[in-house]
Amino acid sequence: MAGMTDLYPAADDREVLREAAARHTTAVREVEAFLRRLPEVPDPADLTEYANLITREEQTRADRQAAATTAGLLIPSLGSE
Repeated sequence: MAGMTDLYPAADDREVLREAAARHTTAVREVEAFLRRLPEVPDPADLTEYANLITREEQTRADRQAAATTAGLLIPSLGSE
């Protein structure tokens, strides 16, 4: 029976990852929506909003990646060699 309970943390990690991915998707969509309504000449409020949206998108991406690592999804560097 102990083997059965060992499965629960992995399932929980996967759910945390799914939720983190959903938050990241929402953040990316909010950036896209902002860019679609961006005026030809952005004003200071637009720049502030964009900075806030990008900061949120970057944070949710980092959260998603951390959750993926916790769930065992380790991938090699995607950068060029």
